Amino acid sequence: MMAKLPDQQFLKSVLLRREWVDSFDVYPYSIPAIKNLTTLEFHPRVTFFVGENGTGKSTLLEAIAVAEGFNAEGGSRHAMFSTKDTHSTELPRKLQLGRNKIARHDSYFLRAESFYNLSSYVDEIGASFGPAPLHQQSHGEAFLSLMVDRLSGNGLYLMDEPEAALSPQRQLTFLAALHDLVRNGGQFIIATHSPIIMAYPDATILHFTQNGIGPIAYQDTEHYKVTRAFLTRTELMLKELLSDDT
Repeated sequence: MMAKLPDQQFLKSVLLRREWVDSFDVYPYSIPAIKNLTTLEFHPRVTFFVGENGTGKSTLLEAIAVAEGFNAEGGSRHAMFSTKDTHSTELPRKLQLGRNKIARHDSYFLRAESFYNLSSYVDEIGASFGPAPLHQQSHGEAFLSLMVDRLSGNGLYLMDEPEAALSPQRQLTFLAALHDLVRNGGQFIIATHSPIIMAYPDATILHFTQNGIGPIAYQDTEHYKVTRAFLTRTELMLKELLSDDT
């Protein structure tokens, strides 16, 4: 049984100010998850965004990050770099964040797709963490260095697909590091496709679909069901997938 963890919650909810949206027929408001968004409540420790590609997980997470004052490409609140603006500049301004007035000692936004650019910035300003400059570590090593050597707890952490550079074994290491940070008062919102990472027990899983966003049990996610089916019926599934008649 897990020990009781702190209930410190920095971000309680996000609300879309729908009256400020001119049209739900244009991107990103045309994405079903955004189009149907009213208010989302966050777990005090870990909230997962899950769903198929293109359902709006990263779009909403990025908008929350920007509304929270983070650089759209990732980093701490003090990160000041930009390579190419691909994020929506309108959506963050139409979000209302429900915050608790609690002092934070740390905060960070991690985007897998722009982590190379973030690593370049961190190395350039001499703020690297871990056993070596980030560009001298592998992608996965740099990710874990961030978790273990940079993040300290008592803060809000937003992460977009942190599993992108991690082997299954390293994803288990990530889970252990996440739990250490949660025990130190960290709150996480994580967009992920990893059935390993989303197995963290003290969490809410929010499922993004063509009908909107709603809670889902871990064993009911496609990620869990497809992975379990493949591992328990590997030969049968490969035969079906690779058949000439498929």
